[in-house]
Amino acid sequence: MFSGIVEAVGTIRAVTAAPEGKRFSVAAPFAADLSLGESICVSGVCLTVVATPSGGFEVDVSAETLRRSKLGSLGASDNVNLERSLRLGDRLSGHLVFGHVDGVGTLRSVAPEGDSRLYRFEAPESVARYLVEKGSVAVDGVSLTVFDCRDRSFAAAVVPHTGRATTLGELEPGDVVNLESDMIAKYLEKLVSEGHRR
Repeated sequence: MFSGIVEAVGTIRAVTAAPEGKRFSVAAPFAADLSLGESICVSGVCLTVVATPSGGFEVDVSAETLRRSKLGSLGASDNVNLERSLRLGDRLSGHLVFGHVDGVGTLRSVAPEGDSRLYRFEAPESVARYLVEKGSVAVDGVSLTVFDCRDRSFAAAVVPHTGRATTLGELEPGDVVNLESDMIAKYLEKLVSEGHRR
């Protein structure tokens, strides 16, 4: 489990074919602290560390994850957001993020708004149905507050620090992003729908 507060931006060193998927080698500033089998969030996707070469780590990405996320379109030299899993007692500064991508969205527009930038994303129905005014969404693993939800799109303000500390500052209109909607909303929907069937 993660919080959507990115610790560092890493760079993909290499992507190689693996049985039923791909293996990613990623340079990371905190690589020396990683352990085999540890969970790490890579641009919104929860993955397992399978090797720790000097200055980086390696993860295997399944075919299902490649289909359901934008990781399949990434290659060497691309930057990714990185967050290690939460420990009991950590501050939850963002929101509960599981690293289970619900769908791939697209950045429609970016506009300056004071010192911040206003982003508008288009979301697939699998994500848009759970978006609520002032709710939370994870965009490439970054916890953002949602507003102005309409026509399967939503807005989010990105403050200067977030733009500098994550890959969101690199995004341009037309770029795709991994989206994870709030897990609590999904659980509530299931509970309510099952209650109606009884």
